[in-house]
Amino acid sequence: MSGLSHEQRPGVAPFTERTPRVIAARRLHRRRDRDETSLFLAEGPQAVREAIAAQAVKELFATADAEQRHPELTRDATLVTDGAIAALAETVAPQGLVAVCHQQGVRLPDALAKKPRLVAVLAEIRDPGNAGTILRTADAAGAGAVVFAGDAVDPYNGKCVRASAGSVFHTDLVRDGDALAAVQQLKENGLTVLAATGYGDTDLDDLADTGGLARPTAWLFGSEAHGLPDALLAAADRRVRVPLHGRAESLNLAAAAAVCLYASARALRRPEAARP
Repeated sequence: MSGLSHEQRPGVAPFTERTPRVIAARRLHRRRDRDETSLFLAEGPQAVREAIAAQAVKELFATADAEQRHPELTRDATLVTDGAIAALAETVAPQGLVAVCHQQGVRLPDALAKKPRLVAVLAEIRDPGNAGTILRTADAAGAGAVVFAGDAVDPYNGKCVRASAGSVFHTDLVRDGDALAAVQQLKENGLTVLAATGYGDTDLDDLADTGGLARPTAWLFGSEAHGLPDALLAAADRRVRVPLHGRAESLNLAAAAAVCLYASARALRRPEAARP
């Protein structure tokens, strides 16, 4: 990680929002610049802690107050003003830490070579909050890979990174513009592909009770507004609905994804669960 701490730079004033390195980092708010540089921003102590653990940090910016509050994180930080942090951060009340990080993405064949038993596929999901929350849930459920498929949101979008609460640094993260081709690769590598849809012909509870989740599984999740495209629904091995036992019309996308992923995680942790 580059940069020298405040103590290592006696007499040097903190960087401001007009300092070239801060200006360059601020450009990473734009997807075009993230794609061109393979860098992104992570803000706040939790995200920075996970980025450091993943050895993903290129440069860390910190205010003097953040250096005092988080000395374990800021030993190699570049000191900046509150105004510089405000320019780099996207939150209303920045916590004084913003890291420039290397993107952690992998190719789908490389992720599948590790034989993941649980994969989440975010197909055409455009809302970064939902995407980041599902990424966090998939990580918590033990998913080996998360695939952003088709015209999905950029997983390195600031809101998506924040919603992931550090999970962007934990799992194999794949971006594949061809969702149908990704589904085919998943099948060819022995995963059962399940499409989560409120109109599914298979009940999640029934599938779990009959052992249908005890195999390596890839879950397909579509956008909250439009669901999964017909072609992906047709390509899935099963179309699965989450049962609604009360009067609610439906679950939101992130909640439904959590139910599905944890149902699979529970089934796959049983001793009798099939292995590839």
